[in-house]
Amino acid sequence: MYIRVRVTPGAKKEQVTKVNDTEFEMRVREPAERNLANKRVGKLIAEACGVSEKQVKLISGHRSPTKVFDVEGF
Repeated sequence: MYIRVRVTPGAKKEQVTKVNDTEFEMRVREPAERNLANKRVGKLIAEACGVSEKQVKLISGHRSPTKVFDVEGF
């Protein structure tokens, strides 16, 4: 299943907001450098969906605040 995420990197507090079944808004503390924010968002999606981190893959939006992740088994 594809999940669309709107990310704000470098926030003071982490926050995960579920907009609907396939859309999230997230604020992460990690900066948008060296893929740190993308890795953290992947971990948060895995926790929210109840799957392992290996089942979450970034499909598009590597350098964009709007990203699409593929979650296997959700």
